[in-house]
Amino acid sequence: MLLPPSPATLRNEQGAISPWPPVFVVRGTGMRTSLHSHHAWHLMVGLDGPLRIRAAATARPARAHAVLTRPDVPHAADADGSEVLVIFVEPESELGSRLAARRSDGVEILEPEIADRSCAILRSSRTRAELTDGAVRAFAELGIGDARPALRHPAVRKVLRHLRSSGPHSDESLEALAAVARLSPSRFMHVFTEQVGIPLRPYLRWLKLERAALVLATGASSSDAAHVAGFADAAHMARSFRAMLGTTPSAIRRSQSVQAA
Repeated sequence: MLLPPSPATLRNEQGAISPWPPVFVVRGTGMRTSLHSHHAWHLMVGLDGPLRIRAAATARPARAHAVLTRPDVPHAADADGSEVLVIFVEPESELGSRLAARRSDGVEILEPEIADRSCAILRSSRTRAELTDGAVRAFAELGIGDARPALRHPAVRKVLRHLRSSGPHSDESLEALAAVARLSPSRFMHVFTEQVGIPLRPYLRWLKLERAALVLATGASSSDAAHVAGFADAAHMARSFRAMLGTTPSAIRRSQSVQAA
């Protein structure tokens, strides 16, 4: 089991809790999640047996040893009691752009041969370095190439850098971020949604959830994590966790298995 990060290691140069890095790895005992969606690519590998995956509220669960989910696509997983390794990839990162070129369904059950190789690569990964190397090798098994990342509007790139470094208590109003982008609010909203794939407000909620998950992994209380991450209160944070991760903040805190790559 991996040790959780310490609070000091989570803060950026400005002292604010940063969101997840471009590739974020979680290893530990799996759980049963409700139908949810999050703004990240999501590779889930069952290390000691198959998972049960559901892609819609009315869909029948399918068995899979490994599954790749596109950003913002609803899904649910039942890995209760099994050891799993989950890799989240930021869609706006270089790796996320390369994954976007992959032709696949929203929820892709990987072929048994690929799943077996990925499982073999990741099963022995425990340390930060091993997880980082294992994640790179696992994605290489998917056949993604070295294509250049998709070009994005420079104003959106600037705002994304600003949001991921400034912290949750900075001014994140539409007007303030449009000023950072040097666009009118209406033009900025249009360009942001077009480039990122979701509107600004859902994206900001996802960044808050990333920050909260990192704080919870240190053993902090839900109320403290909600405050540090910028949620109105613990109840608001819990609703966001259910909608975006299909589970509760307390389940994240109990896992004590978060590791960043």
